[in-house]
Amino acid sequence: MKTKMYTSAPLPFMGQKRRFIKLFKSALDEFEDAKIFVDLFGGSGLLSHITKHVRTDAIVVYNDYDDYHLRLINVDNTNSIIDSIREMVVGCPEDKKLPAAIKQSIVDYLQNQEQTLGYIDYITISSSLLFSMNYAEDLDSLQKQTFYNCVKKNPYNATGYLDGLHIVKYDYKELFNKYKNLSGVVFLVDPPYLSTEKGTYQNYWRLADYLDVLNVLKENSYFYFTSNKSSILELCEWLETNLSAINPFHNSTKREMTVNVNYTSSYTDIMLYKNMVTSGDFPDWK
Repeated sequence: MKTKMYTSAPLPFMGQKRRFIKLFKSALDEFEDAKIFVDLFGGSGLLSHITKHVRTDAIVVYNDYDDYHLRLINVDNTNSIIDSIREMVVGCPEDKKLPAAIKQSIVDYLQNQEQTLGYIDYITISSSLLFSMNYAEDLDSLQKQTFYNCVKKNPYNATGYLDGLHIVKYDYKELFNKYKNLSGVVFLVDPPYLSTEKGTYQNYWRLADYLDVLNVLKENSYFYFTSNKSSILELCEWLETNLSAINPFHNSTKREMTVNVNYTSSYTDIMLYKNMVTSGDFPDWK
């Protein structure tokens, strides 16, 4: 593959694994017998993208449940809209609150564009109008917030980001069932973290939902991502010690990375992986 390897998702997405790229790439070398990588919670597609660049010979299935690829397809329209907004805020101090009149002009413009284009990537556009890590999914939620002049100065570029990926959209359980009995499969498992901000995830997750995900890990090769905020690892260790339950993370390899939120706050991101891929005949896949 000759395309660029991205080290972060080309469009804003909460929860992308850009900090783990180096460790993830290195760990992929330990899965040389794998034939298929299935990204069950595809998110921004960054894990799928990196996997395809490292393992050009493998099939990489990107479960785009959040329709991120639609945002990428519309990147030219998004750049054009941001260009127009940039002209509308000329003379306004950077990172400062925009006057009410300019805010209303932007809202009116976006409403018109929505009627004309039919699709607006409000998550990306809102990142140019709201402070960092604040996003809006539609015009109604966007206009309820205070606008700031955070307009991106350079256009977004997503060229080649999805090249070589097999893009699907399934509930993760359904997708897992399609591949669980094939040999040479590695599951990439990056669910929304327990007890942390869910960002733009549309479905409400209960504790039982987080625990259901662990069924994917039993007797399978996997990469699993979590953080020390979720306490999921401690829970599994307690169940193993006190109730003799099977701990899906037993004998897995763990890599950790400290994330500094500000000068006084930080947390630990965690990647666990286990290779159970064995050599053997591999069924035809289409």
